[in-house]
Amino acid sequence: MKAYHDQHFLIDKNAIKRIADLVDVKGKIVLEVGPGNGALTRALLDRGATVHAVELDGQLCEELAERFSEEIHTGTLTVTHGDATRCDLPPFEMVVSNLPYSVSSKITFRLLDIGFEVAVLMYQEEFARRMVAPAGTKECGRLSIMVQTYAAVQQCFTLPPTCFSPKPQVHSMVVKIFPRPPIFGFNNKKRYADVVRALFTHRRKTVRNGLRGSSGMLDHEWATRVIDALPGEILQSRPEELYLEDFATIANFE
Repeated sequence: MKAYHDQHFLIDKNAIKRIADLVDVKGKIVLEVGPGNGALTRALLDRGATVHAVELDGQLCEELAERFSEEIHTGTLTVTHGDATRCDLPPFEMVVSNLPYSVSSKITFRLLDIGFEVAVLMYQEEFARRMVAPAGTKECGRLSIMVQTYAAVQQCFTLPPTCFSPKPQVHSMVVKIFPRPPIFGFNNKKRYADVVRALFTHRRKTVRNGLRGSSGMLDHEWATRVIDALPGEILQSRPEELYLEDFATIANFE
């Protein structure tokens, strides 16, 4: 089976069932990004979901629409041809998807920005583990901080390459994401994101030097005022040593 646009089609029936059963989708409007050959789509429809599928490949869109128009399911399906990282997304309450690896980050942040009840998403295992890396540890990065700022992430299970066609070179992991308000509030959402990005761009430097070298990402005069005002404990730390509260403290400085 040919892979389209970085997609590896899920073919293991037990894995499909496990994913579809992680949340109760009956009567819910579910967004599926990258439905591919429709294996997970069918499981969601059989469980009574209204599925809004967004697929980048036009040929797959036609095949999905034709195939499911000939089948009888409890749920209903609409297929949108488009790039889920930037096209207008149909309305949804939940998300259940096997995301293409190359756009996992973009789609995840876009979904968090829009909002949803719960999401069941499959990622490359390494990516999923970075998402849940605790703040204040060496494994923590920009992805960890930004996801954990807006959501709680639960690791569910991993899947080997044999569950897919064609087989990827890596294992995959299924997670559940529960959006929530930030634990430590901040005044400017964009500035918070820019601070996190700037510091992790210079993750081997101290916060002091990272802010000094953040030209193009942060306002230079603002960064200078922050350096003059922050306590030495934060300034001498490296980004992976900071906690969510520390990033909020930096971003909230006026």
